[in-house]
Amino acid sequence: MSDTPHCYRHPNRETLVSCSECGRPICEDCMTFAPVGIRCPDHANVGAVKPTPARTIQNVQRRTRSVAAPATMVLIAINVVVYVITAAQGGGPNLPGGQLFADWALQGAIISTGEWWRLVTAMFLHGSLLHLAFNMFALYWLGNIIEDALGTPRFLLVYIVSGLAGSAGALWFSSAFAVTVGASGAIFGLIGALLILEYLATGSFMGQAMILILVNFAFTFAVPGISKGGHIGGLIGGIVATYALMRYRHGPKQRLGILVAIGVGVLSLVLAYVRVQSYVL
Repeated sequence: MSDTPHCYRHPNRETLVSCSECGRPICEDCMTFAPVGIRCPDHANVGAVKPTPARTIQNVQRRTRSVAAPATMVLIAINVVVYVITAAQGGGPNLPGGQLFADWALQGAIISTGEWWRLVTAMFLHGSLLHLAFNMFALYWLGNIIEDALGTPRFLLVYIVSGLAGSAGALWFSSAFAVTVGASGAIFGLIGALLILEYLATGSFMGQAMILILVNFAFTFAVPGISKGGHIGGLIGGIVATYALMRYRHGPKQRLGILVAIGVGVLSLVLAYVRVQSYVL
């Protein structure tokens, strides 16, 4: 017998998502996206009702019993620690560099020599304090929503394969000697995940996630030096992986969704391999 919670309105549906207001489990058909999280139909407009002191205390107690998004917080901590190290090894707080930066940054010409770990490690490097702050704010906001909706293991899977897809995209849209760093590919994957979750909840793609995509791509193409391929690749990776995980979330086909999501990462590695091989042909 499964220990997975079932939606309080659809008892035959397993779910790992809970209402941020009352804590009851809800399936994708019952989700309503709010500025402070995902809510059930009963509390979709709870912001219009003045909360009582008793309810406020209950909500604080419930939310502080455990970390809401543990993987998100760990990822943020890793990014910050890595930045501190590269700042110390480099030219100071706003000029990271040094050995770790040199060994981890994404550069096609070096990857072609066999340093494939750079497809992952570049996701944890940042070029400035502003770059780090912007990405970590986005990761905190998106991560809390997506990790709550997918569960920690699936959230990590989407994050990693989106990062790999972003690295592959960055290689295809840049020269062999271009250096690319940042968590943006993985974060665009989370925006893609939000797009799918909103679509499953509302039946429309024209929501909060689409606005984020349009605004961020306008910024991507307007500002020089931003990895267009990294953002495009990460977004596509997040959309495909999340759709597969949600489409095959229930019943015996759950493994199929996981395999498709993993396949996104494998395909990203293949595309990266094809790209770097073109440098030496």
